[in-house]
Amino acid sequence: MIDAIKKTLLIGLGATVTTAEKIESALDDFVKKGKLSADEAKEVARKITEDGKKEYEEAKATLTESIEELLQKYNFATQKQLKALEERVAQLEGPPKDSE
Repeated sequence: MIDAIKKTLLIGLGATVTTAEKIESALDDFVKKGKLSADEAKEVARKITEDGKKEYEEAKATLTESIEELLQKYNFATQKQLKALEERVAQLEGPPKDSE
């Protein structure tokens, strides 16, 4: 399940990179045709990049929240909870005994 989520995020990131390349290419065409100045193109690219990062962070936060809710709903233990249990068991078992 976690692998599927990772793949989904990577696909989204790949789409973002592809989209950024297309946007850059389109902006270069506008500059070449005189429809935008180089400074205007840089500003548009900066704005699009900024908005894209914001949307990515919001989507990531929403996905993280959804996953946490799903784990709680189906009573799955988190890595943090498992680590705490392992530490507790180690404390209860005490130090290893030397074999004589």
